[in-house]
Amino acid sequence: MKQIVKDSVVTLSYEVTDPDGNVLDAGEEPLIYLHGGYDDVFSAIEQALQGKSVGDTVMVKMQPEQAYGEYDAELVLIESLDVLPQPLAIGMQIEGEPEGAPDEAIFYRVTDIAEGKAVLDGNHPLAGQSLVFTGTVTAVRPATAGELEAGQVL
Repeated sequence: MKQIVKDSVVTLSYEVTDPDGNVLDAGEEPLIYLHGGYDDVFSAIEQALQGKSVGDTVMVKMQPEQAYGEYDAELVLIESLDVLPQPLAIGMQIEGEPEGAPDEAIFYRVTDIAEGKAVLDGNHPLAGQSLVFTGTVTAVRPATAGELEAGQVL
């Protein structure tokens, strides 16, 4: 039986909940990633899956710093609507550059629009939250040379 080792392509059925069991990601599509430190999944998940085989299930409880990080108030901006793309709606994502880092594009979520201004939040929607990841291994195969070169599943 194939075990998950470095340079394996792993397919998981999964679900992500908060610590109270509220579903945050129902995992409607399987998660397919390149195992072995390629940053395709959180390292806590990768560590739990090391050596597992098809049919094995892992449950990983992650604190914010192991998942999407702590909530960063500095990533919340208030911008005038006249400098933003239109039409703008709450929940939309727009790409922007954080101040002082012009080469780093991040996505901002529009969280509020009022009085000619929009509130933009550059935090991941799950930043600051503890997460519980439950995944079942459904397939394991060796990565191809092209996948290893790319550092991702092709």
